Amino acid sequence: MRSLHSSVGGTGRAIARRRLIVAALAGALAYPACAHATARHAIAMHGEPALPEGFDHFPYVNPAAPKGGRLTLAMLGTFDSLNPFIVNGLPLQEVRGYVVESLLVRGYDEPFTLYGLLARSVETDSARSYVTFTLDPAARFSDGTPVTPEDVVFSWALLREKGRPNHRAYYSKVARAEIVGPRSVRFDFGGAADRELPLILGLMPVLAKHATDPEAFERTSFVAPLGSGPYVVAEVAPGERVTLKRNPHYWGRDLAVNRGLWNFDEIRFDFYRDANAQFEAFKKGLCDVRAESDAARWETGYDIPAVRDGRIVKETFATGVPQGMSGFVFNTRRTLFADVRVREAIAMLFDFDWVNRNFFFGHYRRIDSYFAGSELSSHGRAADATERALLAPFPGAVRPDILAGAWSPPASDGSGRDRKGLRRALALLAQAGWEIEGTELRDRTGRPFAFEILVTTKDQERLALVFQRDLKRAGITARVRLVDAVQYDRRRQTYDFDMLQYEWGVSLSPGNEQSFYWGAAAADTPGTRNYMGLKSAAVDAMIEAMLAARDRPSFVAATRALDRVLLSGFYVVPLFYAPTQWVARWSHIRRPQATSLHGYLPETWWREPQPQ
Repeated sequence: MRSLHSSVGGTGRAIARRRLIVAALAGALAYPACAHATARHAIAMHGEPALPEGFDHFPYVNPAAPKGGRLTLAMLGTFDSLNPFIVNGLPLQEVRGYVVESLLVRGYDEPFTLYGLLARSVETDSARSYVTFTLDPAARFSDGTPVTPEDVVFSWALLREKGRPNHRAYYSKVARAEIVGPRSVRFDFGGAADRELPLILGLMPVLAKHATDPEAFERTSFVAPLGSGPYVVAEVAPGERVTLKRNPHYWGRDLAVNRGLWNFDEIRFDFYRDANAQFEAFKKGLCDVRAESDAARWETGYDIPAVRDGRIVKETFATGVPQGMSGFVFNTRRTLFADVRVREAIAMLFDFDWVNRNFFFGHYRRIDSYFAGSELSSHGRAADATERALLAPFPGAVRPDILAGAWSPPASDGSGRDRKGLRRALALLAQAGWEIEGTELRDRTGRPFAFEILVTTKDQERLALVFQRDLKRAGITARVRLVDAVQYDRRRQTYDFDMLQYEWGVSLSPGNEQSFYWGAAAADTPGTRNYMGLKSAAVDAMIEAMLAARDRPSFVAATRALDRVLLSGFYVVPLFYAPTQWVARWSHIRRPQATSLHGYLPETWWREPQPQ
């Protein structure tokens, strides 16, 4: 548990560490921390934190929740690494949070507010030109070593140089990192107009400098990074399961931000190759909780004795967060999908109404925005003066109907053979140089319109096969290729696909991750989530406006403007979303009465104690 690949020679490690932090530590005492700012217990992206200093616990937890027992969760796919901070491998993402902590922690009843965790306080100025974190003197890694400012600077430098693309992009915005006291670290931003940066740095995972080898950091490993979190890795069966065990000496167990959380003595993650096996495991009691994503399964699959007699509890949870974009993604790096008219036409051919009625009992809603179901969505809203001013330097970036809030995804008659939609799609394809010849769609050179849809689960395959049927009616040949999780992830990270299905999660306070999703710089960087290969000056400018916004109205306007630009590009075939979260649990797993703005949170749940 001490390090990643600790067999690397000590001299090499020392040199690599010095190289990583020498620039960060240069001039460490060049000037003192700014005197006019006040250190606080929390920081909000906009406005003030909801909870005052000295609060007792978050409102969505049970502070008296009993501790003990095991929680077993069924995971889909596989894993080959315990390091979630690098591009290589398929990691267990839960290492972050459970094992490795950050300076601050999110409050889940607010759009984006962070409260002190490893850092007891956070300080910044009104311009957010810098941020200073002061560590809690009690903070310890799981080996008992104190968390120091050197660990914070080391983590920032390491992730900036060798972390995932989002870490590299975020942390490279820091102009200087300085140790300004025995427990304090200051990050200066060099005039960057990004008001989210103090919060981004607050969520930075903190790794142990003494137990992390920079030279080996980018290699996959079944040894987890040494962290300061409530759990340590107790057992690893490669590709099968990982067991986390509560650290009995966890330094932060009595903090207000942890009260009522982390209630299980053990958490086990069991991996299953396909969704059917995963579901069968839940029904047999081999795992404790299941978040359901299939409406048909939710409607019919739980008609079993354990549900009827109350041993399994089915629940729905409302949330206050936007629904992210989910869809079939066009890889615009392919010349076949370079024309926006082609992309719009193909999107018209997907018969959501038929799919929703025949597969999902009408439970789903069509996605009409990259921030659907929230105030950040542009759907049904005409652009206001602020949005129009932001978009003015980019004429043509937004279609008139989308600017007016009049656009919606195409609806069909639900027959699976809608003629009007087919005629509209073929007309657009004709404008782009594609015509029906016999039963095939061809361009002027006679090249047939054909591409591959990459899938990795049976549910994805089923949906892709329906879409294949819809496309065939327009003379388009779509080959559906099912691959294993390892191959799928490799091809996705290197953009080696024509089309695939993906969902981008989103919060009430989207920020820097939007550059990772849609930014031009991310389009050619392996491992980002800009799967469509989007490069747009208008998109980059709207993201910059979001990050520079000082108040919520300005932020909402910039986000809606971004939504309009993305929608106008038709980079995905929008799919659907469930209006509520569907969760089933065995009744010995209990939860708090209150639910957070983000919905259910397994880290707040507990196991019913066994009778004595």
